[in-house]
Amino acid sequence: MSSLLYTFLLLAVFTSHRGATTEAAVEPVTDIYGQRLRTGTKYYILPVVRGRGGGLTMSKAENKTCPKSVIQERFEVSNGMPLTFSPSDKSKVIRVSTDLNFKFSATSIWNLDNVDEKTNQWFIGTCGVEGNPGRTTVGNWFKIDKYEDHYKILFCPSVCDICRVMCRDVGVFVQDGIRRLVLSDVPLKVMFKRA
Repeated sequence: MSSLLYTFLLLAVFTSHRGATTEAAVEPVTDIYGQRLRTGTKYYILPVVRGRGGGLTMSKAENKTCPKSVIQERFEVSNGMPLTFSPSDKSKVIRVSTDLNFKFSATSIWNLDNVDEKTNQWFIGTCGVEGNPGRTTVGNWFKIDKYEDHYKILFCPSVCDICRVMCRDVGVFVQDGIRRLVLSDVPLKVMFKRA
């Protein structure tokens, strides 16, 4: 009887801690001034490495199904477009390794587009849906993780227990002079500045 109880308790502990289990998982994400990022507050996402483009923004309309991609401004002096974060757990503070919606506006929420057959790249679009964590919205959730002494963005959603998802960093792919955000083996090192 006691071994059955022990097994049950172990299962309960492991299943309740599925996903982020490290100390870093509860660490708040901070801006360039050391202030915690907050839900609903507007921020610019800026590259840490200088001379390789500016902040993140949206492209001009490209197609009918998802008209805009997430891109990096061409010049480092441009902050890009401010955005907000919406955590799946409804927390007021943005934390490392938490599922987040990245929102330029109520109708421009980041999502993972289908793979582009010409370039073999997974581009980041702006046709996502806010909230409703689960199987139908799994492509709309991104995370912020520590990367060296700053942060990186990654696609590795944990909002669906039955879904098999790929986990990849978000980096930059240059196409026709446009610095587009894609899933990549080379992450874009970023920092956050309050708008």
